[in-house]
Amino acid sequence: MENLPSYVNIVFTLTTFLTTFLFYRATRKSTLSLGIIFIWLSFQSVMGMVGFYTVTDSTPPRFLLLIGPPLLFIIALFFSRSGRAFLDTLDIKALTLLHIVRVPVEIVLFWLFMHKYIPDLMTFEGRNFDILSGVTAPLVYYFGFIKKRLNNKIIILWNLACLALLFNIVLNAVLSAPSPFQKFAFDQPNIAVLNFPFVWLPCCIVPLVLLSHLTTLRQLVHRRGEIKT
Repeated sequence: MENLPSYVNIVFTLTTFLTTFLFYRATRKSTLSLGIIFIWLSFQSVMGMVGFYTVTDSTPPRFLLLIGPPLLFIIALFFSRSGRAFLDTLDIKALTLLHIVRVPVEIVLFWLFMHKYIPDLMTFEGRNFDILSGVTAPLVYYFGFIKKRLNNKIIILWNLACLALLFNIVLNAVLSAPSPFQKFAFDQPNIAVLNFPFVWLPCCIVPLVLLSHLTTLRQLVHRRGEIKT
């Protein structure tokens, strides 16, 4: 990715660090959580820089090493007693604010499309409307948790809608990446996420966004249940 302007890498790197910082705040400054994230980012940085993921004809696809471990970790959190206890300590106000990172992510994706590293369907000019989640996140944070003018039901519906937008772009990103599973965008495939630092998008930013939604939904649903009882 030699012809990519340096500002694209800088903005994306800062966005990754902002995502990590906001999640760190949501964990009430858990150094253990921060350490795990930085170890994971460091590992994936090395893998990205040596071109591990640019080999796209292997079986199983090497891309799975980017998304598989975080997904398994999230599942483990929800299915273990200690994991659920940890999730219930997270600050959902901070988790809601975390979604603002989806705005710079979408800007970076558009820049990557302009330089032919991802297809247009992964941008807000194509099938990706995830920027709406980032734009509305500060409003939900302010009116839902600061002013308390939004009830839990509305915040739950917002999280579900944003989850749908997240799944949409993730599915399109996976199916447009060079692999045995690729279904479209053969003329301009999704190759950016196979290279450093953009490997951080599927291995860190997306999992933290997903975890933020799922954790918020868990806490809000339990809260509604307690109110009813």
